Amino acid sequence: MANCDVCGKEENMPYQCRRCNGTYCAEHRLPESHSCPGLNEWNDPDGVFDSGFDDSVENEGRSFSIGTGPGGPLGYFRGNMTYVFLALMWITFAFQFLILPTVGYPKYSPTWLNIFTLNTANPLYVWTWVTSVFSHGGPAHIFLNSIVLYFFGPVVERRIGSKKFAALFILSGAIAGLAQVGATILTEPGTLVPVLGASGAIAAIMGVLTVLNPNLRIYLYFIIPMPLWVATLAFAVYSAFVSVAGGVGAGGVAQLAHLTGLGLGLLYGAKLRKDGESAPKELQLGGGGGGRMGGPGRGRF
Repeated sequence: MANCDVCGKEENMPYQCRRCNGTYCAEHRLPESHSCPGLNEWNDPDGVFDSGFDDSVENEGRSFSIGTGPGGPLGYFRGNMTYVFLALMWITFAFQFLILPTVGYPKYSPTWLNIFTLNTANPLYVWTWVTSVFSHGGPAHIFLNSIVLYFFGPVVERRIGSKKFAALFILSGAIAGLAQVGATILTEPGTLVPVLGASGAIAAIMGVLTVLNPNLRIYLYFIIPMPLWVATLAFAVYSAFVSVAGGVGAGGVAQLAHLTGLGLGLLYGAKLRKDGESAPKELQLGGGGGGRMGGPGRGRF
């Protein structure tokens, strides 16, 4: 969610001007509605404000591309990596099961494991550092991660920009998975353990937001109001306790990956705060937090 730069209206799906990079509501999305500096370049060679509609009428047979501007089919994803990552998570999840008839059930399929999981057998398969972040172990796993990313992701992305947000998500997710696999290799040598899920990355997002505004009000399970720092603390304590009591992957959940992602997020959040970044005071429908946030799946197949 973001506020319109003109009227301040809160928008769940804001529009971003390609010329001035401002964020606007539907009423002020047009360049002339927000006094866009690009209006001075109406006849610019890039055709920023030229839809090409008149030319297409005059020139039959002219080809068209899928519109990605406000209102186009890809409008929700333009400049919004949160929704891109959500889409990739669900597409990957569907593909995980679509290829099962070809490669066999995961329990017996090294191919499946080496495509979708970062595992102790082949930790240097570099592509799995990324694919494992978007893969999930089941419907509940991906649903919980999607809820937290949907509400927390846009808030952080609006503050740091889409490029930095994308780097934060992918790098923290990969490092969290590698930390989990590395610890498992050291503590349980010879055991085949796969790790998958976006929770290391989501924990990093949660850490960033906690530092930028620890008193941000969220609603755990959409019901229980609490400051974000309380939810983050509970999540960290729970993950640490379970790790100490039952091992780094107790209960089939990659607890160390949670803690690694959260730690990375807290460190990056501290850097952002030092640079003067801030966060909103309240998140109306925030989800997640505590020990219930969906974790990177870990299991012995």
